[in-house]
Amino acid sequence: MKILIIEDEVKTLQSIQQGLEENQWEVDIAYDGTIGFQLATRDSYALIISDIILPGINGLDLCRKLREANVSTPILMLTALGTTDDKIVGLDAGADDYLVKPFEFRELMARVRALTRRSNGLQPTANLLRIADLELNPDSKRVMRAGKEISLTAKEFQLLEYFLRHQGRVIPKVELAEKLWDLTFDTGTNIIEVYINFLRKKMDKDFDLKLLHTQIGMGYVLKVMN
Repeated sequence: MKILIIEDEVKTLQSIQQGLEENQWEVDIAYDGTIGFQLATRDSYALIISDIILPGINGLDLCRKLREANVSTPILMLTALGTTDDKIVGLDAGADDYLVKPFEFRELMARVRALTRRSNGLQPTANLLRIADLELNPDSKRVMRAGKEISLTAKEFQLLEYFLRHQGRVIPKVELAEKLWDLTFDTGTNIIEVYINFLRKKMDKDFDLKLLHTQIGMGYVLKVMN
């Protein structure tokens, strides 16, 4: 289990590397986005931690290129910009989470645990999870709908798996925030809505039968509407 750190600030990189290695992680490092991209597409990682401002390829473009290359490894973005709009830009580029500088190492470790925890504590099963013509394989991490493969990021996959394991039940935003992001829900952000929209575009947009529905004032539900 390895983590890739892409960071051009030497002190920050060394601090993160030391802390992760003390927590029994194997770490690879890159000082620019170009080398980071080469490593991320060549080797297998449990997590990629990347700054946004990088020489070569910046962190946002790096995220986009990795997702275009079908690299689904979770990506944690480090940024000095902490507004909601800045965070949404990072998520829209394909990142799974963000951490605003400066940060405490224990907060970084909480994000690392959340992003690398297999299926967020859900035990994988050989049985496919299905609803209508959509199926998800927890072991191979593949999602198919009507025979067509749907490419999801790690966080999108976790979100869909959670819905499939609780299909038919209205799930509040606070539950999604706590279970999938290990965060106390902040009503001032719309991260949940952003990811719901990402997921809908991939799993529902091109199909007549819509499966993921909003229950206004209550949350979201995955079900076949009568």
